[in-house]
Amino acid sequence: MNSNETLPICIAGNWRLGQGDRYATLYPATGEAVAWLNAASLADVEEAISGADHAFRTSGWAQRKPHERAAVLYRVAQLIRDQAEYLAQRQRLDNGKPITETRALVASAAGTFQFFAAACETMEDTITPMRGDNLTMSVYEPMGVVAAITPWNSPIASEAQKMAPALAAGNAVVVKPAEVTPLMALELARICEEAGVPKGLISVLPGKGSVIGDAITLHPLVRRVSFTGGTTTGKHIAHIAADKMMPVSLELGGKSPTMVFEDADLDHAVAGVLYGIFSSSGESCIAGSRLFVARGIYDNFIERLAAGAAALRVGDPADERTQLGPLITPRHRDSIESYVAMGVADGGRIRTGGTRPAGALFERGNYYLPTIIEGLTNTQRICQEEIFGPVLVAMPFDNEEELIAQANDSVYALAAGIWTRDYKKAWRFGRAVQAGNVWINTYKQLSISTPFGGWRDSGLGREKGRLGILQYMEQKSMYWGLNEQPLPWAS
Repeated sequence: MNSNETLPICIAGNWRLGQGDRYATLYPATGEAVAWLNAASLADVEEAISGADHAFRTSGWAQRKPHERAAVLYRVAQLIRDQAEYLAQRQRLDNGKPITETRALVASAAGTFQFFAAACETMEDTITPMRGDNLTMSVYEPMGVVAAITPWNSPIASEAQKMAPALAAGNAVVVKPAEVTPLMALELARICEEAGVPKGLISVLPGKGSVIGDAITLHPLVRRVSFTGGTTTGKHIAHIAADKMMPVSLELGGKSPTMVFEDADLDHAVAGVLYGIFSSSGESCIAGSRLFVARGIYDNFIERLAAGAAALRVGDPADERTQLGPLITPRHRDSIESYVAMGVADGGRIRTGGTRPAGALFERGNYYLPTIIEGLTNTQRICQEEIFGPVLVAMPFDNEEELIAQANDSVYALAAGIWTRDYKKAWRFGRAVQAGNVWINTYKQLSISTPFGGWRDSGLGREKGRLGILQYMEQKSMYWGLNEQPLPWAS
């Protein structure tokens, strides 16, 4: 850490200090400053977007053949791998995730650029079936300037998932990272320029979402916004987009159910449920935060689960053995504590956790123990509102009809987990549960090749997958006249 460092930001390829307020990015494990930077100002936003539009129109990036753009993105992937340990340590300082997890996030970012490089150079236009004397085609064009607004919980992975397909499609990209975690977006911009992305195509504008994010979204030259974050902010962006007639991708909140049946492999289920809610300290949109267990095995399962949660290693993110690091900010921990207190006030019983860890190591950081609460019903607020922390609410169920009704009783529909040895039951419940992503006998396993997104208040659109590049392109139909005689209408 270098608390005296003042970082430049990237404004249409110009690396200079922002013109906004100076602030520090803090290490959640100690509260110490990692770096200082000046936030972007509204003038910086205008310069970045105008510069991005100019670069899009004049750099030739959009006109390069797909395999030529792909070659640059392959170099980005390799540079990320070459600098993997530096980036992982930087990510650890940025948001306090354990080093083993940040290494996985860096590897994911490299894989994302590699995947969309391949998607770019192998994407095909379509010749559609002829319905007359015309050769008909469907082709795709880049949009121009697109915006990526990213969250603080997995910065480098989230930013790669937006930047890679947008660049592959031929666009310019303005990135608005979370105010508290700006470092990885700046690193990716540096790496992209080093790999050969033309100067000006990428900007990184740190600052408050309510100021900088709004200014970006409202700007008439921004043709698309891809946002990952809270549902309230996502709905606000959707309103702006509706007025602009602008497409958006919104990956929002979740309150995902996990269902454990009597015939489940309990060793796998216990491990999977623990990972699904407590990895990333529960700061994950897909966290399996509502647990439904068949009543016949409920007591045994919860006993094993509570013992497993109590044994998880909470500690220094730099320690290779740490499984849960600190939460992102003291304010966020306060919010989690208030939800736990609410659950207890509503009649819930804390089975394990429910407090901050004791000891000198934890005094300065934003730590909270993995927590399991039982004795509540699915209708109570702690079961309906996203906590975004290491808090699991466990409830028994008596029959399948009751289970699916409760699992689907949520404004969110992002993810779900099913644990059973019965493949017919798994298929039946996998189709009946309302969620964009369903895991069967596993949880929180993700692939860049598989589309990701949610229903209802969990969002709009999909990221990832081979066709994810099309989110950043406009479709165009072309007709080639083959008729030998003039069109008869004018004759």
